[in-house]
Formats: sequence, structure tokens, C-alpha cells
Amino acid sequence: MSNTTLTQPSSHDYEVGFDIPAAIGMDEKDIQTPALVLDLDALERNIKKMGDIARTANMRHRVHGKMHKSVDVALLQEELGGSCGVCCQKVSEAEVFVRGGIKDVLVSNQVRDPAKIDRLARLPLLGARTLCCVDDIDNVAELSEAASRHDTQIECLVEIDCGAGRCGVTSTAAVLDIAKAIDAAKGLKFAGIQAYQGAMQHLDLYEERKAKTAIAIDMVRDAVAALKAIGLECDIVGGGGTGSYYFEGESGIYNELQCGSYAFMDADYGRVLDAQGQRLDRGEWENALFILTSVMSHAKADKAICDAGLKAQSVDSGLPLIFGRDDVEYVKCTDEHGVIADPQGVLKVNEKLRLVPGHCDPTCNVHDWYVGVRNGKVETLWPVSARGRSY
Repeated sequence: MSNTTLTQPSSHDYEVGFDIPAAIGMDEKDIQTPALVLDLDALERNIKKMGDIARTANMRHRVHGKMHKSVDVALLQEELGGSCGVCCQKVSEAEVFVRGGIKDVLVSNQVRDPAKIDRLARLPLLGARTLCCVDDIDNVAELSEAASRHDTQIECLVEIDCGAGRCGVTSTAAVLDIAKAIDAAKGLKFAGIQAYQGAMQHLDLYEERKAKTAIAIDMVRDAVAALKAIGLECDIVGGGGTGSYYFEGESGIYNELQCGSYAFMDADYGRVLDAQGQRLDRGEWENALFILTSVMSHAKADKAICDAGLKAQSVDSGLPLIFGRDDVEYVKCTDEHGVIADPQGVLKVNEKLRLVPGHCDPTCNVHDWYVGVRNGKVETLWPVSARGRSY
């Protein structure tokens, strides 16, 4: 196991069942539920594998901190996977990672509120390379004023909307205009391009994802060539996710991947198929994140009720799967309860089950702790460091 952890909770400081769901050395069966459980062996294998993939493709890997919101996991990704830094979506989230020891942080989003811009401009004072995305030329002056006021530097990526239909510009001309303004602005540095195609990451079919990514790659290639023609080089051409990293990695134009969910996996990504038509959670990646839940009632012969409901998970991408079982099925949830179809009546009260969440990112954000388990024993407790940092 890696030694990269924050200070572990002491039994003198925390009470199991009140402050924390488990204690170091405890059997997995004794963890208080519902709780987020990490299979440390699977997590480490996933991290090392992605690190090897990035190195083989001569790519940097900037891990997505919004997925796990954990300084400890990010440090593990740095140590075992060779990640170059993290992506965050909000300034407060970025600040948590910087204060936790991550020294290269990209807010892969636009920062427009004056108070948020001010906090962003102060992050370099904590010793971190600080980057953000820009898709509006008016934002350049706002960022420049704050960086100049604090005598710091903010590096900026021009964001291209390459199919997600959210933030980003849609023409090479707009990329050039914003890049030139950044290059001329005091306190700012033009660092390159952000082009993440989020809308296609969860398309089930490999060929559909490939076609969508090809459009993004063409847009990026045109923009990089146009920038080079006016003397602006891109240190970063970033994008790529768990459903598409191989396309960006083979493009010859991207140089930085931004994969997040690969480390944990979830039920939604599990449905995505690779080039051989195999589910991503059956070949490329392992399920490492689970919601541990307990059966709390079996008053009905054909259904069991567990303690992991809506408040323990996000179901925006579907209901969780019960890991390793095909005889029972999680079929419904309310605030505090999950309904499990149990036609043969095989489950018992207090029996524990591992659920694979439908969507890992928002599920992690509703918990305070990760319980790291190896060989049936609790090995570590990690706080969900940036939980609730959505401003």
C-alpha cells in the first residue's frame, strides 16, 4: 500500500458510528453503513494502469479531482500513476487540493465572479501552478487585473466547444482572438487549449464515441495550427476521458489526458463498450468504489430493504448494481431506503452488500469518508476532502 495519506483519524478523536464509519483494523463486516468503500487493490491497479497507458502514449495525465474530491486519492494518483496534477471544476475545490499538497491545478471551467477570480489569483501564493479556462475575451481583463493586483500568474487555456454544447468557443477565429488577448495581458500566460468532449463519454458503442471524438480532434488540430502560425505554442492540449482517452492518445495533437472515473468506475461507465464489444468494467477497468449497505428489513418474502437510499448516492445515471450477485437486484430507492428484489428470499437481515453506484462523482460528494479495505480489513480512512466545495 502507498504511504501517501493524510493523518489517519484516531479513535481518541472520532467515534465509530458517529464521526466515522469504521476504524483502522476493523473487519469489513463491521463497517457502519451506508459507507463508501474502496477496494484498495483494485484502485491501485487502475491507477497504475492508466499511468502506464499515458506514458506509453507520451501523454501527461491530469487526473480529474471532481470525481473523487479527495486529496489522498489525488496524491496516490501522483505517486502510483505519475499524474502531473489535477483538474477541478470550482475554485474552492482547487484550493482544497492546493492546500493538500497538489502543486499543479487546472480549474477546467470559467471563473467569472470577482470574489472567485480573486481567490484564483491567490492560489499561486500557496506554491501551485494555477490554470483556468477562458471562452470570453472580456474574462481576460478580469483575470489580468486580479493576477496583477496579487503579483501572481494565472495560466489560461482557451476552451473549445467540441460537441458538449456547454462552455467554449466554436471557431478558430475566436480561439485566436482570445489567445492573443491572453498573451498580451499582464499577469496571464497563454498555456494552450482545453477541448473535452463530455457529452460522448458515456455513449455505449465504441464507434459512436470514435466518430464524435474525431470531430473534436479536427477542431483542435485546426486551432493549434492557426495558433502556431501566429507564434503561439500550446504547452497543454487537454481533454480525453475514461470513455475516449485512446482516441485523444492516438491523435498526435492532444498531449494531456483528463480521465477521472477510470480509478473508481461506476455502473454507467460499466455499460460502455470497448473496441471488442466488452463492458469497460469487465476488461479495461475494475470496480474499486462501492456503497456498502446493510439489509435492515425483510418483512416481505420477496423483497429486502437496505439502508442505502437517495441520501447515500446519486441516481441521475441509473440505479446501483449489486456487485457480484445475479440473484438479487436493487430496484427502487427513497430517501433512506433501497428496495432489493429477492425472489428466492436469500438475503438475511444485517447482511451486507456492495453496491456499484450509478454515477460515482455526485455519489462521492454526499459522503464524508472513504473506507479503504484490503483482504477484508479496514486499512485506511480518507476524508472526502473537497466535499461540498461547489462554489
